[in-house]
Amino acid sequence: MNDLSKLCIHTMTMKPWSLPEAIDHFQNRGIGGISVWQNAVEPMGVKAAAKALEDSDLEIVSYVRGGFFPAAEEAGRQKSIEHNKVMISEAAELGAPLLVLVCGAEPTASKVENEEQIIAGIEAILPWAIEHNVVLGIEPLHPMYADTRSAINTLRQATRIAQHFGEAPVKVVFDVYHLWWDPNLYVDIDEAFAAGKFAAYHICDWLVPTNNMLTDRGIMGDGCIDLQKIDQAIRKHEYDGFVEVEIFSEKHWAADQEEYLERIISNYQDIYHSSKHV
Repeated sequence: MNDLSKLCIHTMTMKPWSLPEAIDHFQNRGIGGISVWQNAVEPMGVKAAAKALEDSDLEIVSYVRGGFFPAAEEAGRQKSIEHNKVMISEAAELGAPLLVLVCGAEPTASKVENEEQIIAGIEAILPWAIEHNVVLGIEPLHPMYADTRSAINTLRQATRIAQHFGEAPVKVVFDVYHLWWDPNLYVDIDEAFAAGKFAAYHICDWLVPTNNMLTDRGIMGDGCIDLQKIDQAIRKHEYDGFVEVEIFSEKHWAADQEEYLERIISNYQDIYHSSKHV
């Protein structure tokens, strides 16, 4: 019940903490993993961040976030490709096996054109990812973000794009916040696993009402997502990877971070106690 070895928390979840602070608090509570956002690395630099992570008891699960491939002009698309190569290099130096891709969208382009630009962008960076032994994880986002943040909005679409690259290290990142609403969700979960493309699993909750579509996510159990049913659908495929808490919340960022962390741990244990990772 108290085993937190497969619990991972994103640095963005505890945004007020520096990376060293997050590392100290997570490992002191027995949490097994950490997913690192670039903004947590920037104040200390990649080399110092890599050393801090290497010296810790935590496993780095992913680096966040690359993507944003579509642009109105070719120069913008090329700039994104170069930025993603930097992100891959940083992920490798930090020891992160996965780079999360928020794929982006250009509102002046059609859905088809956006998808074509996303595929072209991934194709351009894939050799660099293979060279650096980093998996590219396509994260589908809720349709409310389809204008500028991501033209990839369902797990099925993300899996289809990942399959376009065959056996290459392009997979999908599953986030309950973005996918819980989808009526095809459970079939899509099965298809992602059948294709061998399921790479990562993010959790939080959808608050009712939600006051800000970006920064008002809830701690697991505080909202309306059927987290246990989704977890069962994933666990039946013998998923034994990390479960990553990714919460953007102005409310929780303004609160006492130690108390916030304790609530995350408590709710995680209450909801996921019957699953293999606790």
